[in-house]
Amino acid sequence: MRVIALAVLACLALAGCGSGSSTDEPTIPPEIASAVDPSPTNPSSGMPIPSEVPGDEFGTVFESRPDIVRANPTPFESWSRADGNTVAIHFVTGTPECYGADATVTETDTTVTISLRTGTLPEAADKMCILVAVFGTLEVPLQAPLGDRQVING
Repeated sequence: MRVIALAVLACLALAGCGSGSSTDEPTIPPEIASAVDPSPTNPSSGMPIPSEVPGDEFGTVFESRPDIVRANPTPFESWSRADGNTVAIHFVTGTPECYGADATVTETDTTVTISLRTGTLPEAADKMCILVAVFGTLEVPLQAPLGDRQVING
């Protein structure tokens, strides 16, 4: 008897989970849909294409640290024009007491590809670090003025 009761309850539960008609689907307002849609990506790298923002929207400034450990590729979300042959890239990472960033640049006539890596500072490798997201900025020197070249994630 218990087996039959459980089978009937399971069938009722599955029937209640069925999908409704397409008219029952909620519609997402365009302003929200654009916020949750993935950003456009660079077909060659699969990384998001960052947007240019005004130079006054800087986060916590990080100095380039090529000696970071446990480094991972990190896409940057936006960038700003800085002085002369420099752009500032903006990204999310951990606190500057424990985490660092380093970038390499590949320049062509039409693009500036910046490959950002973030990781742990060597002096913090054996320490406990808090997990707090920080909006960071790293200034990246270029070989030539940016001009009208596109800045992309590497």
